[in-house]
Amino acid sequence: MAVLVGEFIIADFNPLNTFILMAERFGGLLSEGWVLKTLAFAVMVGSAMALIERSGGVDGLVHELSIKRSWVQSKRGALMPSFIAGIVVFIESSITSLVAGAIGRPFCDRYGISRAKLAFVCDSTSAPVCSLIPLNGWGALLLGLIGGQITAGLITGESATWLVQSVAFNFYAYIALIITFVTIWFEIDIGPMRHAAVVPPAIECSDDDRGHFGLFLWPMVWMITGVIAFMFMTGEGDIFKGSGSTSIFYTLIITLILMWGYYRFKNALTTREFLSTTLQGAKAMAPIAAILLFAFAIGGVSSDMEVGKYLASFIGDYLPSSYLAGAIFILAAIIAFATGTSWGTFSIMLPIAVPLAVGLDAPIALCMGAVISGGVFGDHCSPISDTTIISAMASGCEVGEHTKTQLPYALISAGAALILFIMFGFLLA
Repeated sequence: MAVLVGEFIIADFNPLNTFILMAERFGGLLSEGWVLKTLAFAVMVGSAMALIERSGGVDGLVHELSIKRSWVQSKRGALMPSFIAGIVVFIESSITSLVAGAIGRPFCDRYGISRAKLAFVCDSTSAPVCSLIPLNGWGALLLGLIGGQITAGLITGESATWLVQSVAFNFYAYIALIITFVTIWFEIDIGPMRHAAVVPPAIECSDDDRGHFGLFLWPMVWMITGVIAFMFMTGEGDIFKGSGSTSIFYTLIITLILMWGYYRFKNALTTREFLSTTLQGAKAMAPIAAILLFAFAIGGVSSDMEVGKYLASFIGDYLPSSYLAGAIFILAAIIAFATGTSWGTFSIMLPIAVPLAVGLDAPIALCMGAVISGGVFGDHCSPISDTTIISAMASGCEVGEHTKTQLPYALISAGAALILFIMFGFLLA
C-alpha cells in the first residue's frame, strides 16, 4: 500500500501511470544484481539454518556450551554469546545479525527467552558496531562522502581523520550497545517486550542423539571467513571497496556446498535429506524475501519523492549553532526511518550537514557524528530496514513484533544521545 500510494503521488494521481510505474519499479529492482543477490541470500540463509538444525548442529551447540563447558547456565548467559558475536563480527551487518541469531536461538528456547529479545540483541549490535568499527563497507561509504566535502573545499585534512573524529561522536551507537548489555545482564524487559511470545523449550536430548558441535561451528566459520575473503576479492585487495551483497551471496553458495560434503562425511544427513531440508528452509524464508523486496521498493519511492531533501529544508540558517547537531540527529533519524536505509541517509545528510556546520561555525565532527547516529537510530527502528528484517529473520521472530518490542530501548538510547549532542553543541561552540 505504501508503494502504491507513493507511486500514485509520483504519477500525478493518474491510476494507469501508477501501475505502469509500479511495474517498472519492481522490474527495475529485479534487474539489479545486488537486489537479486540479497533476496537469494535471505532464501539461502533459511536453507543453512534448517540444515544446521536438522543435522543436530543446534543440539551440539547447546551441549557444548551448556553442559560440556558450562558457559551458558542462565538467561543472562543465553544472550551473552549473541551479544559477543555481534561485536566481534563487524565486517558486514547482515552476517553479524545472522551469526548472532543462529548462536542465540537454541539458548533462548532452552531458557525461555523470547525470540523478540534475541532479535533486539542482534539488531542492536549489527549496525551500531559496524558504524563504530568502520573497517567495512560502512567506512568506505563515509570516507567517500567526507572526501567529497574535502574536494568541494568545505573542509580540509584527511578523510580518515575526519571519520575517526566523527565516530567518536557516534553517541547513539555507544549508548545502544550499553543499553543492550545492561538489558541482558539485568534481564530487563520493558514495554511490549514483557509480553513477547516465548518458544516452548525443546525436549532435552540424550548423549546419544545430542548432535555434534562441529555441525554448527564449521558453517559459521565458513560464512564469516567467506565474507571477509570475498570482500577483499571484490574490492581488489581493499576491503573498504568490497561488495557486501556479492560477498554474502557467493559465501552462502560455497557454505551450502561445503555443508553437503561435511554432513555426508559425518553421516549427519543423507543427500536426499540434505536436499529436502534445503528446499524446506528456502520455502520458509520466501515471505522474508518478499518483505525485503517491498522494503527496497518503498525506499526507492521515498528517494524519487525526495523525502530527505524536503525534510532537510526545515533546517535553515536561523537555527542556533549549539542546537545544530541535535537537529541534524533528529532529521537524519526521521529520514532513515522513512526510507529504511542508513546509507541513503548518510548520502543525503552529510552533504547538507557539513555546509551547515561550516556556515554556522558549529563543530563539524560533532555534526558528522550526528548524521551517523541519526542514520543508525532511524534504520534501527524502521520496519522496512534490511537490518531490521534480517535480524528478525535470523532470530525466528516476526518483523512486526521485533519492531515494536525493540522500539522502547531504541528511544531511550536516542533520548540520551540527543541530550549529549545538545550538551556537546554548547561545550564545543
